[in-house]
Parts: sequence; structure tokens; C-alpha cells
Amino acid sequence: MLNFLSDDIRRNPFDIYEQIRSLSPLLHDPATDLWMLFDYDSVYRVLTDHETFSSKHGPDWIVFTDPPRHTKLRALVSKAFTPRSIDNLEPRIRRLCADLLDQVGEREEIDLAADLSVQLPTMVIAEMLGIPLEDRPRCTRWNDVILNMSYTIGRHDEEATRAHSEFLATTAEMDTYLGALLDQRRLAPKDDLLTRLAQAEVDGDRLTHSEILGFFQGLLLAGSETTTNLINNAMVLLLDNPDQLALLRQRTDLLPSAIEEALRYRSPLQWMYRKTRRDTVVHGQVVPAGKLILAMIGSANHDPKQFREPRRFDITRDPNPHIAFGHGIHFCIGAPLARIETKIALGDLLRRFDHLEYAESEPWQPRRALHIHGPNRLPIRVKSASSSTVAV
Repeated sequence: MLNFLSDDIRRNPFDIYEQIRSLSPLLHDPATDLWMLFDYDSVYRVLTDHETFSSKHGPDWIVFTDPPRHTKLRALVSKAFTPRSIDNLEPRIRRLCADLLDQVGEREEIDLAADLSVQLPTMVIAEMLGIPLEDRPRCTRWNDVILNMSYTIGRHDEEATRAHSEFLATTAEMDTYLGALLDQRRLAPKDDLLTRLAQAEVDGDRLTHSEILGFFQGLLLAGSETTTNLINNAMVLLLDNPDQLALLRQRTDLLPSAIEEALRYRSPLQWMYRKTRRDTVVHGQVVPAGKLILAMIGSANHDPKQFREPRRFDITRDPNPHIAFGHGIHFCIGAPLARIETKIALGDLLRRFDHLEYAESEPWQPRRALHIHGPNRLPIRVKSASSSTVAV
């Protein structure tokens, strides 16, 4: 199998994607028995056709369920992620972002990941869930352990053994922690997602503790990790393309479009798993039933049959039908939240700093997760803006 774990490829997978997509958009790896799809049309089909491609595999999370149960589970939390609900959160998100950047003070160098992009989405989703302020550093640690587990899938070395042990210990810790919080919510309900899950019923039955734990882990991870990498990846692209950064400073109305282009170009989630329900013909080949499919979103979003000059980062790109948030019934429920958090974060950075550049000459270190794309650290040299401000 291709070494997608290589730091060089994980920083820049696009050359490999282009080669495979042009030669064989359906690639079968006999060693792992994985079937990988690299072109836009096929990836779109896999994400949309849940009758043929099942999501049912992996942990007990909503993202790994199929209808009709998926439909019922998703409805339990969907109201918290509607555009209107997210709009109501905007003042709080702005305050949290401002507080984090205020802590940077007059420093001339920041680590965008540690100082802002990891903390902000974790704080927001933790508040939505109802996790006390003092417990939020735990959330970051839990997410790192879960991601590290994914980084070692398929490996049997000492690092993989250690990652598995840490994952089991973290899951047990989360399980105990969640049980205490749920007991509190049943005695004293609050306006948060944990209370909603504690009170929820599906088909007349309350959710099991295991199901609520799955919601808790999935929402915590997805609600933070996607946005963390979107903010980081957007900054990487702007620094790598100074003409586009200059254009964005001149035309701040392009910020939403710039975010969509960052989602397309460096999709935070590079692939999704599906499993064939039946023998299925793809690109003239029969993929047998029960086989794992990797829908390569990161490659699909660079398909020249769908995107003109896909290797060019263009913040004015229109239309931009990327599938960075998936498609169909599993379209990312937190997409409106990720977009508004990123808009606020990038807007505040542009307003505060009139100069941004890499602080290190070494290539950035990728996040330690198989399917996640983005920097683990992002040291940036900054200069505070003058008295004139950028309105975003």
C-alpha cells in the first residue's frame, strides 16, 4: 500500500493523488484489501448512495450508523447545529477568540495551533456539550489520544501497542467522567447537549450509556478537529500564496469564499470509509460485497474534471462544489459551526496583525492521524496592525 503515513506525502498528497487519479481512479490494495476511489464522481457517489455503500463499521458513533437509526440519532442533536443556532453562538465565539488572541499580547511569534486553532473549537464544542470550563484541557488530551490511535491502525509495532493501551485507558476515563456528568444532568437539567442526550428517546427507548458515550466522543472530536485543521490549513494556504493573502486584505468580503477554497484545497478530512452492501461495479470493476472503500475526498476535491486549475489556490473560485464536509445523509452536521469559527478566527487575525509569515524554515509537522490533514504546530511571526483596522 502507498505510504500515506510519510510526512512528505501527508503535507502534500496532491501529486500522488493526481498520478493515481489519472492512471487508475479505482485502486485495490491486495495487502489490506482496501478499495480506494480518487475521482470526484465516484467519491460523490459513494458518499451519497447509502443503499449501496454502508457507513456501519467502527465505533458506536452516529457517523458509523445507517438509516433508519442514523436518521433518528441525527435528529437528536441537529437543532443545536442549524445555521440559526450557530448564528446565536456567534457573539460568544467572538469573545472566546478575542480572549485567546489577547493572551498573545505583544509577542512577535505565535503557534497558531496551540494559541488559537486548537483551543477555540474545543472551547466552543465543550460549552455546547456542557463540559465545565476547568475540565476543557482534558478534551484536548482525549482528542489527541483518539487521533493517535487512528495513526497506528494496521500496525503491530510497539508504538501501536502503546497507542491502543492509551486509547482504552482514555475511553475508560471518558466513560467514568461522562457517567458523573449525566447523573448531574438527570438531577438538574441544563440547556446543553448532554441534557438533551440524557433525556432523549429513540423508538420509545432511552439511549444507552454506550450510545451517549459514542455521541460524546464523536461530537467532541469532530467538533474540534475539523475546525482546528481548517483554520490552520487556511493560514498555510494564505502564507504559501501571498498574492491571495494580499487580495483578502483588500477585499475582506472574500473571506467566506477563501474558507470554501481552503476546504477544497486542503480538506481537513482526506478520506472516509464505507463498506459495500452488495457486489458493485465501479469503473468497470466489480467490488465484492463487504469490502472497505476509501472515498478519497482530498483527491476528489482536486479532480480537474470538476475544478478548473485545481492546483491553484483561488479565493475567488466560483462555483466551488467541494465535498470537504461529505455529502448526502452524513453531510457534516457541524459545517455551519466550522465555517463561522474559521471566519471569526481568520478575521480577527487579519484585523490584529498587518504582517504574517512563517517563523520557521522547516516544513510543518503533520497532525498524527491517518485521515486528518493539517499541521500539528504552526509557528508564525506576526506584527501588530497599525491604528487602521481591517473590518471583517
